[in-house]
Amino acid sequence: MSTFRGTVAVVTGASGGIGEALSIALAREGARLLLAGRSAERLEIVAEHARDLSPGVETFAADLAEDGRVEALADRALAAFGGVDVLIHSIGLFLGGAFESPVEILDRQYRINTRVPYLLTQKLLPSLIARQGQVVFVNSSAGLHPARAGWVAYSASKHALRAVADGLRDEVNKKGVRVLTVFPGRTATPMQEEVHRYEERDYDPERFLQPRDVAATVLNALALPRTAEVTDLQIRPMRG
Repeated sequence: MSTFRGTVAVVTGASGGIGEALSIALAREGARLLLAGRSAERLEIVAEHARDLSPGVETFAADLAEDGRVEALADRALAAFGGVDVLIHSIGLFLGGAFESPVEILDRQYRINTRVPYLLTQKLLPSLIARQGQVVFVNSSAGLHPARAGWVAYSASKHALRAVADGLRDEVNKKGVRVLTVFPGRTATPMQEEVHRYEERDYDPERFLQPRDVAATVLNALALPRTAEVTDLQIRPMRG
């Protein structure tokens, strides 16, 4: 019997990339899902695929840059399902630029990459504690390594997200909540296409991690018995 059958998972960034792959993988295991993303059209395509695998799939299309929409997402999860067992933050934004770029470049990435996961976790934390749930932060290898020129704002938001996850874990582990941070290397997603355009490089998705690879690894970590916990998970393309 699947570890996830009947559990409730909220996935942000579910309309594509790693978030989509995690949503489909969880649906295949029988989880009930609330999928969040900006594009209602793209989100519904993912949801229809998920509904072929599992009942109880809901969508929430919104720009989570607005605090009110984050709070509404949390309220929707609790109203629709009564609680949350797994919260997956796969939302993300990449904006490259030199250090002298407008500070709004930093602000926008901080809001999406750091503040949204922080606030949504905060709103759902009582339910996660009550159900001894699990929280997954899909970070980036940029959250592990020293920032490079042209990546300062993005890297800062991802290093901050790592701090959020580490601090949260230290607070809630003793209450039975597991917190996992995933640090994927370059993955074949729409964001990676944007990165390659910024770097002015040709994009070949076959060279990189596939979203399904990341999803499979994350589900294996989440399915571990409660005698174990994976806290930090680094995955990189086999070809480097």
